[in-house]
Amino acid sequence: MPTYQYRCADCGRELEVVQKFTDASLTECPGCTGDLRKVFNAVGVVFKGSGFYATDNRTKGKTDAAKPATSAPAAESSSPAASATAASATPAKGSAA
Repeated sequence: MPTYQYRCADCGRELEVVQKFTDASLTECPGCTGDLRKVFNAVGVVFKGSGFYATDNRTKGKTDAAKPATSAPAAESSSPAASATAASATPAKGSAA
């Protein structure tokens, strides 16, 4: 169950109340019967793990994150090692398989 923080508009008293989501908000100060208002504070959020940001891996730096992705077929055809491997995998003409 969440904890809500309230502040009285009249006397300035602050209180914290544990309530269900479905419970109605408090409206009356228990000390002076003044008007209670919910206080909303900034919540610290930390995203852990990979994949949240393009620059979340500091060791690679911004240069790798800014590079466009290359397609796999273009990379294989430009590499001489890939061409030699592909040629040796296919049987030569006239040879029995």
